[in-house]
Amino acid sequence: MKKTFIFYILISMCLPYIAVSQEEAEKTGGFDKSKLFFGGNFGLSFGEYTLINISPQVGYRFNRTFAAGTGINFQYVSSKTRFTNSTNDYKENFGVGGLNIFGRIYPIEYILLQMQPEINYTWGKRKYYNGFPDERLEGKLVPSLLGGAGAAIPMGRGAFLVMVQYDILQNGRSPYGERVFYNFGYNFGF
Repeated sequence: MKKTFIFYILISMCLPYIAVSQEEAEKTGGFDKSKLFFGGNFGLSFGEYTLINISPQVGYRFNRTFAAGTGINFQYVSSKTRFTNSTNDYKENFGVGGLNIFGRIYPIEYILLQMQPEINYTWGKRKYYNGFPDERLEGKLVPSLLGGAGAAIPMGRGAFLVMVQYDILQNGRSPYGERVFYNFGYNFGF
């Protein structure tokens, strides 16, 4: 109930910006290619903990205060867990693939608030080194609703994004966990 209430409050805060964006689009004559932006997140880490994250996005800046877009998510995580003097060592592999849409409000230039509903397919397995049978995590569609705030710092022909986000829905198989997380990315054509 509390999560639903927060969701509705956030949506109601966005409606005035969406209405103003629609009015401005009607005045200017519609779609303008120069308002498109491309970007997303890319991450790599190798070793005992391996992470590959490729999450491109495309968006449209309707006006100075509102932008929206869509993207895809792909994450692969592999980790090895070793215990001192134990035969219970194992390796875990998890994957996430999904789609998202997002809306951004810029209440102050370069400061943004973002809502991002997602649907992700998650899967995985755990392989034991001691001969125990492997465990598989059955594939499942998992919804997420990311809410957050951040800054778009102009750099070159775009902007570096620094954001703090939180998964409001808190599904048990969410790839984002139960805590606030930080997100860094770049948008070309800010």
